[in-house]
Amino acid sequence: MSIQAGFWDLDERYVRLSEAGDPLEKLDVLVPWGVFRKPLTKALKRSDGAKGGRPPFDPVVMFKIMVLQSLYNLSDDQAEFVINDRLSFMRFLGLGLGDKVPDAKTIWLFREHLTQAGAVENLFARFDKHLTKAGYLAMGGQIVDATIVAAPKQRNSDGEKADIKAGQIPQGWKDKPAKLAQKDRDARWTVKFSKAKQKPDGSKHTIDIAIPAFGYKNHIAIDREHGLIRKWKATNASRYDGAQLPDLVDKQNTASGVWADTAYRSKKNEAWLSGNGFVSNIHTKKPKGRPMSPRASKANGKRSKVRAFVEHPFARMKGPMALFIRTIGIDRATTKIGMANLVYNMQRLVWLHARGAPG
Repeated sequence: MSIQAGFWDLDERYVRLSEAGDPLEKLDVLVPWGVFRKPLTKALKRSDGAKGGRPPFDPVVMFKIMVLQSLYNLSDDQAEFVINDRLSFMRFLGLGLGDKVPDAKTIWLFREHLTQAGAVENLFARFDKHLTKAGYLAMGGQIVDATIVAAPKQRNSDGEKADIKAGQIPQGWKDKPAKLAQKDRDARWTVKFSKAKQKPDGSKHTIDIAIPAFGYKNHIAIDREHGLIRKWKATNASRYDGAQLPDLVDKQNTASGVWADTAYRSKKNEAWLSGNGFVSNIHTKKPKGRPMSPRASKANGKRSKVRAFVEHPFARMKGPMALFIRTIGIDRATTKIGMANLVYNMQRLVWLHARGAPG
């Protein structure tokens, strides 16, 4: 015998969710979802409703599904299932038990429309504008860094790799559209370095270990006061971090200091910062063949204490959010990375609000 939940049963469930501290409820209350409606509507290519057919889902509801996907690392199929399964997700989306839930294909198509319109940058900017109006101004200077976002490794021959690097489609791929559609020609290999605590012989001197990685990069700049991402850029993993600095520095920050690691230290970047009224706090590079002076080493140590805060968003994205690029191509990767940065700021707003009024 099946027992159907009544209105009061469902209401009691929601009360219990709230008492347990449902994080989605807090997010739903603090984020002004209405600010996204105009850019979402503009980006979407909708058919004329007068022609009949099933009306589209509300764009803000669809956007909130993308937020859930970023928060919990959900594929389109997983999102469809979990929304149907969880009361907390349904309440976050404003859906009742009798409401239709968008299927996986509808979710995919919505994201494709946003990607084709390049909408994620505008959506991010809209929320940043809200943060500023709410009192969370970009203050205290800014910290710049980048992290690799992994994508499925491509199994290509040396010849195919050379063609892709040259911007060409490898011979034979054009005749196989199904294979071509599954090949990411924008992602790149790079090498990231990790510090080892001791050498293989047991000595305590640290060494750099080169680890190959494939995918894209998320370049960000956070403000020092609130730890919010203010500028970001998505590239393939092989792009040089230092070359992205001018695109990441936020001229709206109320302070002039800029912190970054040695990858951003160059004469060109130092001249650009100075010419635009910024003060460089970029780490000093170790001289070739010579030890670093005690003064420079001490200065780098002080900079490291500030620069460490930029690891917070990366830790969340690689930890709870488990950011990974499942899609093909730089445009879709940009949407994925941009949404991760936007959702991080949403969660950061909840944390900042819990601390009290903006400072």
